[in-house]
Amino acid sequence: MTPEFPYATHLDVRYPPLEVIDGPALIDAVRDEWYNQTLCKVNDSVVRLGVVKGEYHWHKHDDLDEFFYVVEGKFLIDLEDRTVELSERQGFVVPKGIVHRTRANERAIILMVEGAAIVPTGD
Repeated sequence: MTPEFPYATHLDVRYPPLEVIDGPALIDAVRDEWYNQTLCKVNDSVVRLGVVKGEYHWHKHDDLDEFFYVVEGKFLIDLEDRTVELSERQGFVVPKGIVHRTRANERAIILMVEGAAIVPTGD
């Protein structure tokens, strides 16, 4: 049985190659507290847009690393032994197998780069 999560997660690839990605229009349309949209596929990876406020649950990805880049706001990544705080224009890689939780006290806009096969809610 798959648990239900209170996140708006869209795994469809929104923009094909050779199409301009309109980030501001997407961001302006978001009404969810935790929104995740796959923007495009690049080789075997995807680039996702996150517009987030609140916290995600603790989870891990057994086989794939995850990269977070903050476009706007502050973004926190809780690891088992510390919390990493990212400001605008900072990024961080969570290696595969590392238990983590992401959160934002105020609305933040982030980009994520990860393998296309990743399950955002964890393995």
